[in-house]
Amino acid sequence: MSEGSSASGDSRAEESIPGPDLPADDVHAWYRRGMDLLGRGSPAAAAQLLQRASTAEPASRSVREALARAQFDAGRYAEAADNFRVIVEASPSDDYAHFGLGLALARTGNYAGAAEYLALAAAMRPDAVHYTDALRSVRATLRAREDARRADQDAPPPGTPEDGTEDTR
Repeated sequence: MSEGSSASGDSRAEESIPGPDLPADDVHAWYRRGMDLLGRGSPAAAAQLLQRASTAEPASRSVREALARAQFDAGRYAEAADNFRVIVEASPSDDYAHFGLGLALARTGNYAGAAEYLALAAAMRPDAVHYTDALRSVRATLRAREDARRADQDAPPPGTPEDGTEDTR
């Protein structure tokens, strides 16, 4: 989800955040270092710092968005969805928050919820091809699941002559 991050995991231990020592109470330094780590492909370490910054400044939309992006890139999709949802509730016109929430919900398996938020993001920014591509993908998954469900309902029970096999008991 984040630019510059090609890995979904983090090769460094979450407990040790490499780089300069950070002041214990400097939220801006935590945010800057977290963004640097995220950009360098260390989302779990970034999420640790950005969580600290978000706890200190819970109303900061930029910190919460960065935290949600780091959580998403670290594979912590439910947590990312929770943080994107906070942004959507505070700022319903934030297309990127709708997009992030939709992607995170899709990764948790909530495709119907994902389609709702991705559709909103795509409607807000119809020029954003990645929004419409994500929406198209989620809708295709929903259609495929519905088709499979219908096929399962329409299939004759196993062992009946209609299924092409015969029960020889």
